[in-house]
Amino acid sequence: MSGNREVYQRYMEEGHNAVWDQNWQAAIKAYTQAVREIAEDPEAYISLGLALLRAGRLEDAFKVYNRAHQLAPDDPVPLEKSADILERMGKLKEAAQQYIKVSEVYLALRDLDKAIGNWSRATQLTPGLVSIHAKLAQAYERVGDKRKAIREYLTLAFNYRRLNETDKAIKSVERALRLDKNNPQALNIMRALQSGGDVILPDDEEKSTKAKPRLDEDFDFGSTGEMERAKVGESDPLGPMGEAMDIALGLLANHVVSGDSTDLAVIGDAMQAMQYHRQQVFPEAVAAYQRAESRLKHPALQLNLGVLLALTDQPQEAVKRLSEALKEDKLSAGAMHGLGQAYFKLKKHKQASRYLIQSLQSVDSSLAVDENEEAELASVYSRLLSAVEDASDEAMNTVNTRFLKLLSGTDWKQRIAETRRHLDEMMRTGGAGAGLEFLVTSGSDELTEAVSRIDRFIRQGLLILAMDEAHRAVEYSPYYLPVHVRMAEVMMREGRVRQAINKYNYVARAYLVRDETERAASILSEVLEIAPMDIPSRTSLINLLEGEQRWDEALDQYVHLAKTYNQLGNFEMSRETYGIAERLAKKTNAVPVKLGTIKLAIAELDLLRADTARAKRIYEEIIELLPDDERAYRAVIDIYYTQHNHVEATRRLDQVLGIYAKNKQVSKIVQLLEEMVRNYPSDSGLRFRLARMYSNMGRNPEAIEQLDVLGNLQLEAGLHKDAINTIRQIIKLKPQNLNDYKRLLAQLGG
Repeated sequence: MSGNREVYQRYMEEGHNAVWDQNWQAAIKAYTQAVREIAEDPEAYISLGLALLRAGRLEDAFKVYNRAHQLAPDDPVPLEKSADILERMGKLKEAAQQYIKVSEVYLALRDLDKAIGNWSRATQLTPGLVSIHAKLAQAYERVGDKRKAIREYLTLAFNYRRLNETDKAIKSVERALRLDKNNPQALNIMRALQSGGDVILPDDEEKSTKAKPRLDEDFDFGSTGEMERAKVGESDPLGPMGEAMDIALGLLANHVVSGDSTDLAVIGDAMQAMQYHRQQVFPEAVAAYQRAESRLKHPALQLNLGVLLALTDQPQEAVKRLSEALKEDKLSAGAMHGLGQAYFKLKKHKQASRYLIQSLQSVDSSLAVDENEEAELASVYSRLLSAVEDASDEAMNTVNTRFLKLLSGTDWKQRIAETRRHLDEMMRTGGAGAGLEFLVTSGSDELTEAVSRIDRFIRQGLLILAMDEAHRAVEYSPYYLPVHVRMAEVMMREGRVRQAINKYNYVARAYLVRDETERAASILSEVLEIAPMDIPSRTSLINLLEGEQRWDEALDQYVHLAKTYNQLGNFEMSRETYGIAERLAKKTNAVPVKLGTIKLAIAELDLLRADTARAKRIYEEIIELLPDDERAYRAVIDIYYTQHNHVEATRRLDQVLGIYAKNKQVSKIVQLLEEMVRNYPSDSGLRFRLARMYSNMGRNPEAIEQLDVLGNLQLEAGLHKDAINTIRQIIKLKPQNLNDYKRLLAQLGG
């Protein structure tokens, strides 16, 4: 970044003072000068954008904020301000797209609340943004705001229905009912979708979770419609295989009634089997299904018979039937659930876990609101399959017991989503092993609920309640490390930084003992984000990365460690650590830019220790390594000037000016020459080059000023011929006191 930092700061302060006085024109003028002084600093553009915005110059402000975004793409402020400007200009569609971009930046910064705010603003400006409503719904669900999540899912259903995508609309309502099975709006929209009716956009505020009767509505509490509404959103206690049997009973009944078979005996057996089945007289139902199956080939019969065989402890026979039932898509989730249970009873745990995980995925994916979520779910379950693949039989037995429990009860659909979210978090931060650890941990269901409560309390800022809940969870399962991680997070939010770091380090050491290096590295990285100058954590992470032969990451950590020593004033350790980093960079063939950056830091430390000769040698090495590295050129030019070696200094100066000229960076040429003239005012060559640049740019008064000083320097040095040529150049530029220069030229014999 070129330019005079002191001048830049002076302009910025003038701008800030003008803003304080609400003198927007003065602020614009000052910030503009700051931008001209240092053209690559986004802070100046952001400040200038604000001043232009307050002055009502919307288009200019928009351009300035766009430039700020180019310079600082990870800063959400310029994008957010430009979105606001587009909204003020009435360009609502463009503003909505800009708010969506802002949300992505906030997501990268892990600020979900601000991401939600910008998504919400985008949907207000441009209704019908299906993908954004889907993200909003999932985000609200993640932060525990059920009411808003339900509204977004129902809005999503309205938009899907408008697009004639009824299946997706139904899925969206089912997602809402998974959060609140008695939600009246969701129940009414579901009934409308199932009957082919129109869907009304949901109300913005939901005053009650129970339906309120209209004065003109006739109620029949025993009517079929009310009974159907009560069932929507509830889950069969037998899980996916229970739901599949309900579907299969309907499919089989339709097939028997409308089929071409005239075999009254088989029809009678099938009807009798279904009757026993509905009455839950399972042994008799099994016998009747078996009589019918030899003459009635249908996946629904195979599904019902297979599940009942599994429930009545005939797993080997169940496997044959359920494998056939997999062919029918509507029954596949239930068939996989039944196969998982059958293989579990056969103590074939690997096969059991594979089918149970596929059943979980099928159920979870059936409620995905779009293709992106479906792909994300596929990734989670793929990692889960990998996690259990190499587990021991004992661990698989525990995992399968957990899955079977998860797939039962009336709330299994809700629990599947909660458990999957927790597993996803575990595997993202700690790899597949973390997911397996969670599944085999005793009482992991209770731990899931405890962690959810802790997370909710942390989001709400209820830190004391969060810590109390964490302590209870630790008493229940003292070695469950994710709870300890959350305790550290609470400590950090409470300002107990050292205690938090100690807790994080304890967790990292525990993972190292378990040989879970990926999770240990993740925890140590988190510590260093919080406390970047914590040397023991940085050293532990370096040792871990070297042990894993992750050389690129280790190199980055060595550079960070060297910077930390430098900031702490331990320059010897900083120099030594940079030396280690340089050797590692050469050993691993690091990219030249990275090696050049390390060498540059070493050279600066050598200069600090007054070892100019060594620093100069390193700068020359950098120039050889990176011929366009202006930082090295600048440093070596200064060294040559301090050594009074003006010939080499000028040679290197012309090389860096050539780089700027090749890249058409005229402003950089001028800024560099101006800085060099300020630093070395008696150097004639610098004055001449700066004057020539001013003249080429049409800045004649400034060119004359430089030539005037140059002429005086030449006269003082006794270089009369050079002084005469300089005065002639001044005369060509037609200065105001032209006659004075002509007289001087005559006196010198020119």
